Amino acid sequence: MTDTVERQQDRSDAAPLDYSVWEERDRRVIEATLSEDRALAAYALGHLEPGLNSTADFYLADGPAGRGVVMHGHGMGQTTVVFGAAEAIQAIMSIHPGARRSYLSTATPEQLESLRLRFRVTDELPMRRMATTRAAFQPVDGEVRRLSGRDVGRMNILYASDGQPAFYRAETVNQAVYFGVFDGQRLVAVAGSHVVAPNASIAVVGNVFTAADYRGCGLATRTTSAVTEALLTRGCADVVLTVDPTNAPAVRAYERLGYVFGSDVVEARLQRTDFLGIGPALRRRAARRRGRYLQPPGQEIVPRPGSRA
Repeated sequence: MTDTVERQQDRSDAAPLDYSVWEERDRRVIEATLSEDRALAAYALGHLEPGLNSTADFYLADGPAGRGVVMHGHGMGQTTVVFGAAEAIQAIMSIHPGARRSYLSTATPEQLESLRLRFRVTDELPMRRMATTRAAFQPVDGEVRRLSGRDVGRMNILYASDGQPAFYRAETVNQAVYFGVFDGQRLVAVAGSHVVAPNASIAVVGNVFTAADYRGCGLATRTTSAVTEALLTRGCADVVLTVDPTNAPAVRAYERLGYVFGSDVVEARLQRTDFLGIGPALRRRAARRRGRYLQPPGQEIVPRPGSRA
């Protein structure tokens, strides 16, 4: 069903705009929209993978400023991804804001301003997407070992060495792709994957970490190279990661592997300002009174019974 939302004038001082908002379950429709910038949309594309698609809800909106997509994920914690026109994202969030609290894994700086209308945004991390392909990838040599759930204790010790506790589970490691470097029995460097989606032909590298006393030795480059090569071999045409652009050593390491810069992206924590959800519920009800059923492309849009088309 399509909800027709009239966005009244608000803090953005923009003129009222009409948007059609709906929940989309057709992977082809979602993927076609997200493919305008695959690196930026990597997390959302990954959730189209069988097994992950049941852990995410996708909402689309069309209107004068273009199309927008919001993904509310609930597989491993509450996560949010936004993509497309900021006005369209604002229209979606006005009636489908998602969980009371979530982690925003993907937004552009422009989209973030629209989110501030409905959310308290904290812990902002200005980052940059980087991506590589089989043709661009430049592997590096060096001894690494594929990690499994049996190594999760060593991994948690390594990740916790920066002062923050780590609680990775053996199941998570077995389902992902992780490589590490050892000094004897000690794990001193690690890199892994956030998303592996061969059917969407995309993967996301993450959790790259080196022990403080081993930094500057090229171990992050070595482990990231091994993870990237494994992901490309598994059929992921695009391999993506997120980096702090001011972290010059990390940027140099990834560039050496053939990664190139893409879009600016912001990660943050979101907390809804409408805690009880009364506002979105009322807006959904009003929108559905004005709404229409969405027919497949090329077919006539049929007015919702009892509504004014």
